[in-house]
Amino acid sequence: MKPFPEAPAIGETPATGPKTPVLARRRLRWRYIFGAVVAIYVVYCYVFSLPLLASPLPQYSGSYPVGAVDIETPVANPRLIDDARFKDTRGHAFELESVLFTLYYPAAHHAVSTKPKHRWISRPISATGEGYAKFAHINNYFTNKLLTGALTAMLGSIEIPAQVDVPLADLASSIDEIPEARDNMDEVEKVIQIEKAGHPVIIFSHGMASRRTDYTHYAGELASRGFMVALLEHRDGSCPGSVIRQPGHADQIRMTFSAAEVETKSGRTLTTDEFKRIQLDYREAEIEEVVHVLQLINAGRGDDVYAKNSRGEGADLENWKGRLNTEEMVAAGHSYGATGALRALRGGPSAARPFRGAIILDPGKASGRLNDDVRVPVLVIHSASWSRARSAFYDGRAHFDTVADIVASNALRGAPSWFATSLGTAHPSVTDAPLLEPLLLSWTTGARIDVAEALRQYVHASHDFLRFLAEGRAPPGLLREKADFPQYDEGFGFGVWKPGQNGSSGDENGEGEGEDEDGPWAGWRRYWQVHVSPN
Repeated sequence: MKPFPEAPAIGETPATGPKTPVLARRRLRWRYIFGAVVAIYVVYCYVFSLPLLASPLPQYSGSYPVGAVDIETPVANPRLIDDARFKDTRGHAFELESVLFTLYYPAAHHAVSTKPKHRWISRPISATGEGYAKFAHINNYFTNKLLTGALTAMLGSIEIPAQVDVPLADLASSIDEIPEARDNMDEVEKVIQIEKAGHPVIIFSHGMASRRTDYTHYAGELASRGFMVALLEHRDGSCPGSVIRQPGHADQIRMTFSAAEVETKSGRTLTTDEFKRIQLDYREAEIEEVVHVLQLINAGRGDDVYAKNSRGEGADLENWKGRLNTEEMVAAGHSYGATGALRALRGGPSAARPFRGAIILDPGKASGRLNDDVRVPVLVIHSASWSRARSAFYDGRAHFDTVADIVASNALRGAPSWFATSLGTAHPSVTDAPLLEPLLLSWTTGARIDVAEALRQYVHASHDFLRFLAEGRAPPGLLREKADFPQYDEGFGFGVWKPGQNGSSGDENGEGEGEDEDGPWAGWRRYWQVHVSPN
């Protein structure tokens, strides 16, 4: 046995093995190239702290910078919302001890935070991963680790653009530094109104299988236009996993749970309707606690709120005295959260729930009856997918017809209200998800509108409604339209404009008389169908 092969004699051709086919060599070459591209992309994302296969959240488009403060404080009166208990631990399922929300607000110009920006997925990521696995009914050790790893790789490094814990803007002085705002009379009038009455406050409830951070861009866009938005994180079993942080105690994770996991005090399993009613009761109590905390801040007790805040943010809250309009707030929500926001209007406005209006986005189809005791203006927006699916609701009526009747009856009682469909959109279009994964979400939901344009339309419609609440008149745009579509018209959908709407003489793109062709609402009619309007 020779240690090395013999060298060929001089003049001999070296022996060679069988040649690799040309096609196989090309396949190998492309595999190497593909592998190298993937490796380079992964290294690039790692070096620049970018998420894998996801887009970073964009900056906000309004006139003002945006600040964000996480607030978790003990409730004024800890209490049992219901005595239902977990079957495995016998612990109370609906005991309210603290409330958690993130407040988005217009920040002072040139303010720079010394704190890191908030992550889009709260730590530990495993809580969210396990929660999603429970919602999908695939909760086990392997899938929990798999989902947690996927969330970490794809979204773990995503940061929310808002500056953390910076001072609140003084809009009157800030507007002088912003030429486009200073020269806009509508903006000047809005600032004057805010200086008189305080910043309008919106309390926003998330949907089922959602978290407060699922709606950060919608909230941030409104904050960049001068409003305050409190994104509430519910602990009623609808959030995948919420970290409860209290001074002197170890962090506790409240995981999502269902009706099958809880029972009455006597040991009877709750029905689905009973479970949803208790969840909505719990959500209403959390909303009232957020109202209470914001009223404390506005009353000059921001330093007390800061001292009790287990998240360690809010150092500037002591300077917010008298700068929030806490007497006339706005309830808002998406899906299950929209059902809860409607419910919070019962018997109102009241001292505990001082809501003068509501923004209702895709009110729930499986979250219980929709409250029809509404006496304040409301704006209801359906995504196209929500209006398209003609699902039966309570009493055998279509969900769409139930919503239309609630809005129309409210308008007849003298509270101007609107119901419209945002064309080309899907149920998640108002969330951050399409911005982070635009191709994936468009493919899975069937949304046909550009993801940024969809959110832009939601923001502009909400902004106009908030201006209406403050000024008592609808600005030019969607809220001045007549109800030309009593039913959702699938054949007259996204990208088509109906000539003659609102008596205008615009062109085929919906641009023309009464509308700024170069403004933020240019061409807006192609994106909407109005079903109920006070006009």
